Amino acid sequence: MITLAEGMGRLGTETAFEVLARAEALKQQGKDIINLGIGQPDFRTPDHIVEAAAKALRDGAHGYTPANGILPLREAIAGEWATRYKAKVDPGRILVVPGGKVTMFFAISMLGEKGAEIIYPNPGFPIYESVIKWTGATPVPLPLLEKNGFAFKAEDVLQRITPRTRLIIINSPANPTGGVTPRKEIEKLVQGLEKFPDIVVMSDEIYGRIVYDGNEHVSLLEFPSMKDRLILLDGFSKTYAMTGWRVGYALWPKEMIEGATRLAVNCHSCVNAASQWAGIAALQGPQDAVDAMCKAFDERRRYIVGALNQTPGFRCVEPGGAFYAFPNIEGTGMTAKQAQTKLLEEAGVATVAGTSFGAHGEGYIRFSYANSLDNIKEAIRRIGDCLRG
Repeated sequence: MITLAEGMGRLGTETAFEVLARAEALKQQGKDIINLGIGQPDFRTPDHIVEAAAKALRDGAHGYTPANGILPLREAIAGEWATRYKAKVDPGRILVVPGGKVTMFFAISMLGEKGAEIIYPNPGFPIYESVIKWTGATPVPLPLLEKNGFAFKAEDVLQRITPRTRLIIINSPANPTGGVTPRKEIEKLVQGLEKFPDIVVMSDEIYGRIVYDGNEHVSLLEFPSMKDRLILLDGFSKTYAMTGWRVGYALWPKEMIEGATRLAVNCHSCVNAASQWAGIAALQGPQDAVDAMCKAFDERRRYIVGALNQTPGFRCVEPGGAFYAFPNIEGTGMTAKQAQTKLLEEAGVATVAGTSFGAHGEGYIRFSYANSLDNIKEAIRRIGDCLRG
């Protein structure tokens, strides 16, 4: 019998991919499935980005690159942050990695161990809690509440800090809730953290370009007091419809960038070269495709929130960002997992149970509106029919 390391028993998963697999299996059986479970834009990667990758391959970009990423891409990232946040960033503190999860894994692995505590949003992206447990650290959930629009309160973060706190994870705009934390709360958090200079903060800003209704994405990069202990996580998957290209990036504290780069060398060597050149084109090329996607997401958001609020047993706050709706389903009398199963098996609509994002997700399910408006309308019709019996 094979004996696995003890930590493997603590490692979780991302249920959205399990739902995707089940949905695909049902499709193979001939069932018509509308997938509102996976957080993947339904748009093509913009043509100029695809062409940049093709040109890189034609020009011979076939080999290894530096483990931290090609310098032109890191300079482009630094330039983007300088434009958006008026912050000067050293490209030497940027690490390019194959997707946002790698930054999460590296950050939590570098700071998490037995006896340490890590504060993370709950409901939140499931990989946070999974990797915290895997390292042996204690996960300290930060409940995100419907009554606050699923935005976090600075005081709720600060009161969870103990002498064992190593890392605080924040995510705004948030997955799975679409919550956007307002500037005043970010400012309060930054001010409060001045009393705890040794605590690192990982700010997951992967949805930073996708906000609605005058909501503002506030980056921790804007605050000089954070510069020496901020891990800023971002990437191309959501903003540029590049999920399959696997290119993420992060800004690291000066004290951590060498260790993070060594992890990259030991883990994946480098990100594939063509995707890195595509990333440069994404940042420096026309942004009209991003604007068009956000406009389409907004239209879908308005429809799905209104429709869910007319669905028996549902109520849904309006998400301020990302492309997720997170309705309360307590009125249906079902648990989150029961609702996920019923909607998939009986209505042919894939969603993700709120409990997949942590214990505080009970009573909710996640809808991704990164799908066509026609499909969303049909999905809501099916759900209504299913719940009405």
